[in-house]
Amino acid sequence: MNAAQGTVGSDPVILATAGYDHTVRFWQAHSGICTRTVQHQDSVSFPCPRSSGSVPRGGPGWCFVPTLTPPAAGERPGDHAGPEHDRSRRADPMLLNMLLPNCCRSRNLQCQRIFQVNAPINCVCLHPNQAELIVGDQSGAIHIWDLKTDHNEQLIPEPEVSVNSVHIDPDASYMAAVNSSGNCYVWNLTGGIGEEVTQLIPKTKIPAHNRYALQCKFSPDSTLLATCSADQTCKIWRTSNFSLMTELSIKSNNPGETSRGWMWDCAFSGDSQYIVTASSDNLARLWCVETGEIKREYSGHQKAVVCLAFNDSVLG
Repeated sequence: MNAAQGTVGSDPVILATAGYDHTVRFWQAHSGICTRTVQHQDSVSFPCPRSSGSVPRGGPGWCFVPTLTPPAAGERPGDHAGPEHDRSRRADPMLLNMLLPNCCRSRNLQCQRIFQVNAPINCVCLHPNQAELIVGDQSGAIHIWDLKTDHNEQLIPEPEVSVNSVHIDPDASYMAAVNSSGNCYVWNLTGGIGEEVTQLIPKTKIPAHNRYALQCKFSPDSTLLATCSADQTCKIWRTSNFSLMTELSIKSNNPGETSRGWMWDCAFSGDSQYIVTASSDNLARLWCVETGEIKREYSGHQKAVVCLAFNDSVLG
């Protein structure tokens, strides 16, 4: 990263974090040194998409999404009824801008299409086939939108329980979704090739967390699933049987210390051996997936870190 120009130089590793302090920070992942800080009047988020090793059509490397309902002055991430009240709206593919509370817009140089739903949208995921979008909303519905035909289908894991994150693994074998009950739902995927619409077959329900679940991400090798929560943990599950492998916690061992807040976001390294998390205690952390050991802390934000982008894959 060239700190002066803000461009990617010889270092192929991109780590960026954004928070309620209205800044985006770029870091040297190996050293923990912040190389550049960008001020922004809104809270922003731009997950680094990973779509079967390729870049989806239709946009640059990141998507900046304004927060739809920013927290009031002095409000902390925990001072609300649910994550849907002030969490940054995230669009996984750079193809999307969630510009209105209840619709998605897909853009390219030739056209613009809008997918309207009946509740505010929390999350969007692009299928690795780059032809279908998975949309999760606050009513508890998950919508599957076929970009080629405009056909859409809907499923509701738990009525009136906000779906906060959806993700499809790079192999397109599984889809996961987490909600405000702390549950994680997993489906097997079939179809999605050529003109065939993707079919979802229920696989399992994981009672992953005892508070709001905020994020779910599959690892690049499709062997792991991470879930983040308001219970101050990020849990990593084996996709072979969806058993718990590692629990990463920022809970304090000091009885007198107040809560360190929520685990908002996470991203795996390209080799699936490390994971970066963003949390309400103003820190991003690099963890070893297998041991749960903290390898690096990224300190500099003045308020909660609510989203991050991490890509250490060398593009050919």
